[in-house]
Amino acid sequence: MLTAIIIVAVVVVLILWIISVQRKFVNAEELTKNAMSQIGVQQSSRWDALTGLVELLKSYNEHEYRTLKDVIASRSSINANSTAAEAQAQEDLITSTMSRISAVVEQYPNLKSDAMYMKTMDSVNTYENQVRMSRMTYNDTVTRYNRLIRQIPDSIVAGMFRFTEKQYLKENTAKSDMPSLKI
Repeated sequence: MLTAIIIVAVVVVLILWIISVQRKFVNAEELTKNAMSQIGVQQSSRWDALTGLVELLKSYNEHEYRTLKDVIASRSSINANSTAAEAQAQEDLITSTMSRISAVVEQYPNLKSDAMYMKTMDSVNTYENQVRMSRMTYNDTVTRYNRLIRQIPDSIVAGMFRFTEKQYLKENTAKSDMPSLKI
């Protein structure tokens, strides 16, 4: 009788531990999804600002305007279920668009002095900083999540419930070579 009680108690404690660990993983995974979603929100705001810049370019260079409009139309949104690769692809598209805008601005120096251009560039720079902070938050959240699922004994439960490692966002080395868009 005592042996049966001990076995039941051990099984109950083991089940409670598994439930607790699974809940911890779900919480950590939701935090990573939230962090990715925040990147999407910030990128969307930055796309809106870039759309404003492209509208300003319309009166200066119609060809570039149409090309950039097509690029902006081809963007995809980043949400909680997006991967690090999808977020990076959007970041690369934004970088490419910014480089093209910069090239047009260099061709038309009086565009640099346009008050609307300066205001829009300020907002682009603000959104750029917010995206940078969101990316840092995502990577920090992924670090905590990946540590949780790799540490023994919790890794056993992670394997049982198929929690897998998340990918980090990589820093774009091309961005360090990007020309400054500030006046």
